[in-house]
Amino acid sequence: MATQESTVPSEREVKLAAASSFRMPSLEGLADGTTPVPCEPERLSTTYLDSEDLRLARWGVSFRHRLGEGWTVKLPTDDHGTPLAPSEITFVGERKRPPSAAVDLVRAFIRGAELRPQTSLKTLRRRTELHDAGGQLLADVVDDEVSVLEGRRIAARFRELEVEVRGDLDPSVLDAIVDRFRQAGAGAPEPTPKYVRALGPRSSAPEVQIPQLASGATAGDVVRRAIAASVVRLIQHDPVVRLDADPEGVHQARVATRRLRSDLLTFRPLLDQAWAAPLRNELGWLAERLGEVRDGDVLLDRMRRRAGQFPEPSSRGAARVLAALEESRDKAYSELLATLRDERYVALLDRLVSAANAPALLLEADLPAPAILPDLVRGPWDSLARRVKKLGDPPTDAELHDIRIRTKRVRYAAEAIAPLVGRQARVFARAAAALQEELGDLNDAVVAELWLQSWARGSRSMPGVFAAGELAGLERASAGQHRSRWRNAWKELSSPKLRSWM
Repeated sequence: MATQESTVPSEREVKLAAASSFRMPSLEGLADGTTPVPCEPERLSTTYLDSEDLRLARWGVSFRHRLGEGWTVKLPTDDHGTPLAPSEITFVGERKRPPSAAVDLVRAFIRGAELRPQTSLKTLRRRTELHDAGGQLLADVVDDEVSVLEGRRIAARFRELEVEVRGDLDPSVLDAIVDRFRQAGAGAPEPTPKYVRALGPRSSAPEVQIPQLASGATAGDVVRRAIAASVVRLIQHDPVVRLDADPEGVHQARVATRRLRSDLLTFRPLLDQAWAAPLRNELGWLAERLGEVRDGDVLLDRMRRRAGQFPEPSSRGAARVLAALEESRDKAYSELLATLRDERYVALLDRLVSAANAPALLLEADLPAPAILPDLVRGPWDSLARRVKKLGDPPTDAELHDIRIRTKRVRYAAEAIAPLVGRQARVFARAAAALQEELGDLNDAVVAELWLQSWARGSRSMPGVFAAGELAGLERASAGQHRSRWRNAWKELSSPKLRSWM
């Protein structure tokens, strides 16, 4: 069983390099009421595991064993430096054998590769705690002298200073600490983790690089970027799904698979279909598994919010409904977890990494992006517009669900080429997202009502049946509101001025 350590966002942690001759300046008088408290020096012995090609390090993940502390996995952050999951997770296990739960957590990053010791560090740590007037810990100020070992030989040495905010520390105090370090001779802030510095440049090259698009980009460059962005999103959120601590993990993984499938369809004229079609089918298999859990999360969240407003007599019946929903969701999650541990999933991830780095493009992909990509967006748009014109009066919920799916494809296509087209494509994509959201809320309400009616028919709990009826009535009313509003969103999206770039 994993135990979670404290999590510190990266913007509340500063690291600086220092020479061996660096002398730690005094931390007295940083601010009124702050007191530095020196701690006893520590000697740390740490071994980092990784694949031979350093996949963990290249994804921003570390997997270490430290004497006296056990095993720790540190997961990556997003583009803004915010942890996607608890940043550090500790595991109990033997020193010579990494815990299976820890290996499972990093499976998406290493896939079929084996974990082996890649570097060992010996660290002399001198730590000073910074307290406020009431004795509350505000920050740890750490001076580490690090020796990189190759067997029993010291291969390299370096020194690192770190300030890690622990409490309610005024940002100006953090700035003051860094300023004192710099005045004493420390280098500029250096975010590179110790183990990456020890492993060398090979560990800092991402396994999947999301390419930037320049003005002369080809259509193939846009395809590569779109695929790579979704592959990165899927792999980064895999451990969030496995931890099951935040529903956003499943949501983002599902979005990644859906976007990949949509992009493979939109960019079909540029891709070798003998390569793309089987990949799209496999992504459909994964999307279905993720969708069952995501749908359960959405439904459960809706019912919890509604049930929370019920008076006491009805709340007891609502608790029966929620219990049934939780049981259904947990069953779907167990099946998803089994999917993530299936070799078929690991093989799919390998294919996706290859696809992100080298998609099977046709010759047409070498054409300039502005000359070919607007036409590829126009196709899904024309299909959507024709479908809206053929809707019944009033349209059925199934017809509107189909409109939502088509809108999503149009949105994804516009977002894929927006880095080159610019503001017009982004505005169009936002309008598509607004319509998609309106129709998505309608679909959620319809699905919720149908589930509640089905559950009530099979339930023997009269309080539960009564509560389900009340909840179904609320969902029916919500669906009616969305049915009356979606055309306003469509009117905005279908404005010709939003499509002048196509």
